[in-house]
Amino acid sequence: MLHKDFEIAVNKLPEEQRKQKPDQDKLGFGQYYADHMFTMRWNRQDGWHDAQIEPYGNISLDPAAMVLHYGQAIFEGMKAYRSNDGRILLFRPLDNFARMNQSALRMCMPRFPEERVLQALKALIYLDQDWVPSEPGATLYIRPTMVAIEPHLGLRSAEEYLFYIINSPVGAYYSEGFSPTKIYVEDSYVRAVPGGVGFAKTAGNYAASLKAQVEAHNKGFTQVLWLDAVEHKYIEEVGTSNIFFVINDVLVTPPLGGSILPGITRDSVLKLAEEWEIPVEERRLTIGEVIQAAEDGSLQESFGTGTAAVISPVGELTYCEKTYTIAGGGIGPLSQRFYDAIQEIQFGAREDSQNWVVPVC
Repeated sequence: MLHKDFEIAVNKLPEEQRKQKPDQDKLGFGQYYADHMFTMRWNRQDGWHDAQIEPYGNISLDPAAMVLHYGQAIFEGMKAYRSNDGRILLFRPLDNFARMNQSALRMCMPRFPEERVLQALKALIYLDQDWVPSEPGATLYIRPTMVAIEPHLGLRSAEEYLFYIINSPVGAYYSEGFSPTKIYVEDSYVRAVPGGVGFAKTAGNYAASLKAQVEAHNKGFTQVLWLDAVEHKYIEEVGTSNIFFVINDVLVTPPLGGSILPGITRDSVLKLAEEWEIPVEERRLTIGEVIQAAEDGSLQESFGTGTAAVISPVGELTYCEKTYTIAGGGIGPLSQRFYDAIQEIQFGAREDSQNWVVPVC
């Protein structure tokens, strides 16, 4: 049930109670939170209701809340950008909300009215506009989340949900910033299986990836590259990103087959590649093919794509304890071109030929 006409109440935090803004040169990622958040609730009787912008604060859950026992939790990652002329811009927000609704369907959770929630998000950001960083490269990270809050022990879909949005000023996702990353190819653990929930941005997917990620980090790697769960040979995605390879001047990326996330940045890269007339192949490719291309010199570069880091050049790939250097360990020309173009569009410094940018104010 979608209640498109719900009212949005606003409860502002008094000025004297608002938090001191952090130093924009030391933001890190996900450490600070803006003064307000948006919340709304759903139940089977009333649909979406109690929509409000309120002071950022703790959420009270019954110990029997179903999210804690059966894992009905989904989220999204978006950003707001401050342009050089002071405007605040969003990048493809309705695409994020549409993807979140697809996650909701997969997890047996209620869909929400995307346009109305976008209006609420704009109002929330406008209220906390001083939290949108002005330093180059810094942004306001936006985290919409939905969790099952009905208190019930027994496996079924919940009948009560909380949806909320919190905002966090952030710097670079990786400590190295836009620099080549070191990727470890995981051939033991698996992230997702065909027919599962790999395409949904649900909390359990990320919990399942932590063991491999921790082990990779302990070995000095930035991220894990996942292989398919059946044959352990087909490339899927990196822990926080979709993955691209440039092989013999062709941009190659795994297809969306239900076990990888349909990334918004991934789609942006594909659309820009089409606009720039760059040859693209969305196809299954094996780790063996990638290693062979690295050995014979036809692998020219590789990069990950995601909202948090935008473009993450891959400088090294390690598989079966052997390390392969990519693009001389540096940043490839296509990685740089996509990074520059997407960032310039997001910050309003380049013509938005795809109509991706949505102004807040």
